[in-house]
Amino acid sequence: MSFLGQAPRPEQLRGVRYLFTDIDDTLTTQGRLLPETYQAIWDLHNAGIEVVPVTGGSAGWCEHIVRAWPVVAVIGESGALAMTLSGGKVDLTFWEDEAIQTERQARHLEAIQPLLGKFVLSADQRFRLADIAIEIAGHSRQEVDALARRIHALGASVAISSIHINSWHGNYDKRTMSERVLHQLNVSPHEIAASTAFVGDSRNDAPMFGFFSNAFGVANILPVLADIPTKPRWISSRPAGLGFVDIAHTLIAARTMPQV
Repeated sequence: MSFLGQAPRPEQLRGVRYLFTDIDDTLTTQGRLLPETYQAIWDLHNAGIEVVPVTGGSAGWCEHIVRAWPVVAVIGESGALAMTLSGGKVDLTFWEDEAIQTERQARHLEAIQPLLGKFVLSADQRFRLADIAIEIAGHSRQEVDALARRIHALGASVAISSIHINSWHGNYDKRTMSERVLHQLNVSPHEIAASTAFVGDSRNDAPMFGFFSNAFGVANILPVLADIPTKPRWISSRPAGLGFVDIAHTLIAARTMPQV
């Protein structure tokens, strides 16, 4: 378990009870969830550290995750919604109101379509309830940023991940919905710094790096690190899902290490 630069000290992480984490290229490796990464999520759960995936991914993906993974909640569509599981029933919470957010999404999609050119919508767009996701694979950084600027000029929020441009109308993002979920989990504001951590890999994780004191990046964040105003406090030496494994084991070791 190695880190680039200074590694975290156990006493800095001993109180962590909730790990918020991005999914694409943080948990996944080349689009797949490695067995050791999935096991690390279980290891965290069994050690008393609950995992909350925070993703730009669709509501459809989120329902599968909250049902099948050992997570306490999942935040989707860049903060548009959150899901928990209770008695086998998925509880879905929107940032505002489902009808309002769905209507905004329809109008926004209509406005974006003429701007796409050679860009295409994400394959999971049909399973989204509030935002728009645009595939960026095969496009240059300049092309991606230019499209993002054009969409932002429409008055929309825009976030760029390692795989998508996500865009929406609404006063929310990953951070604001994370704060709401923490409130629902009965974590008081003065407990957040010591009891939570976050791990991410991309530009759209910038609000999270600025909010969580115990912020980690996986090694594949390095190419975009200069674009992130508040850098992650620690960066794993391994990328993507393997970096997540190292971070998970570091958190577990800190939580289970005897105090002297």
